[in-house]
Amino acid sequence: MTSDADRELRILLVDDEKGYVDVLTKRLERRGMDVTGALSGTEALRLMRGNDFDVAVLDLKMEDMDGIEVLDVFKRMAPEMPVIMLTGHGSRQAARQGMARGAFDYLTKPCELEQLVEKIREAVAGGSPPPPNGAS
Repeated sequence: MTSDADRELRILLVDDEKGYVDVLTKRLERRGMDVTGALSGTEALRLMRGNDFDVAVLDLKMEDMDGIEVLDVFKRMAPEMPVIMLTGHGSRQAARQGMARGAFDYLTKPCELEQLVEKIREAVAGGSPPPPNGAS
């Protein structure tokens, strides 16, 4: 029997910055993850219809759809799939709003690769995210 750590994780990476998606996809694939990139909320929703993902990494600010809107649809389509949100420095309030709507956690862009990998593994393992900064 293989453990979850041995199984290739299927990641849906959603961000409208093509260069960021390309680089992050390559870096996560080097870590043994199966990454599918989507360059818009619309493309992400289309990909969700035909695939099962272990976790989604979702940018909050995109051209076609707001990340919160995409999160809401993800939660209707695959309620058990954890969603990690990526946010710019000025969008922490939106990230907290996303967590209130079912996101697993959020990271501020740009984030360290190791931090993202750790958060992905926590989410897939069903761990609890840490309390928001400042909470005890």
